[in-house]
Amino acid sequence: MSVIPLGDVSRRPVRAPVVTMLIILANVVVFACELVGGEAFVTRWSLIPAQIVTGHRLTTILTGVFLHGGWSHIIGNMVFLWAFGPEIEDTMGRVRYLLFYLLGGVVASLVQVAANAHSTVPNLGASGAIAAVMGAFVVMFPRDRIKTLLFFLVFVRVRFVPAALLIGLWFVTQLVSVGAVANVETGGVAYAAHIGGFVFGALAARAFARARRDAHRSWVM
Repeated sequence: MSVIPLGDVSRRPVRAPVVTMLIILANVVVFACELVGGEAFVTRWSLIPAQIVTGHRLTTILTGVFLHGGWSHIIGNMVFLWAFGPEIEDTMGRVRYLLFYLLGGVVASLVQVAANAHSTVPNLGASGAIAAVMGAFVVMFPRDRIKTLLFFLVFVRVRFVPAALLIGLWFVTQLVSVGAVANVETGGVAYAAHIGGFVFGALAARAFARARRDAHRSWVM
């Protein structure tokens, strides 16, 4: 069975999710550059752990977060970001949310490097940063209902699933999968990055949200 989250039906953002839309646009533009530039572009800007641990191409810790391995990769990631990002952006504020997203991507990249430091396989994708957003969501809004498409063989159903259950099951699959692929050198899903991003998001969520509220109170006074 597979699931596709469509969005939070329990609340609506007060402000338009401008930063989330801009992040999606940035990913689409970079993906277009990948299609034009080919493998040379991907190799140039993706993260390669073995190079990072030797102090080379450190900028790819961030640039790799905006690359994707194919149409299904980018579409899946952007659907998940759109499902959970707007509410977190609204809670944190646009500037803090952007900083939170980028930090989540960097932390996820560094965790992946630590997990497989000698790998020469390019690492790319926004999944780690999006995992941080999901970690924040499950902390901030665990009881919210997420409109979700459930696929089982040829059957498709729409269900409203509590965020804690949906995201919790997703996180468990990452924990189960990370051990199974820890030593793979031929590519695959960067589960360690997902876990690192999620944990960062869960731990940092309230600090970013609280900082915004405190700043708002000071401004009003």
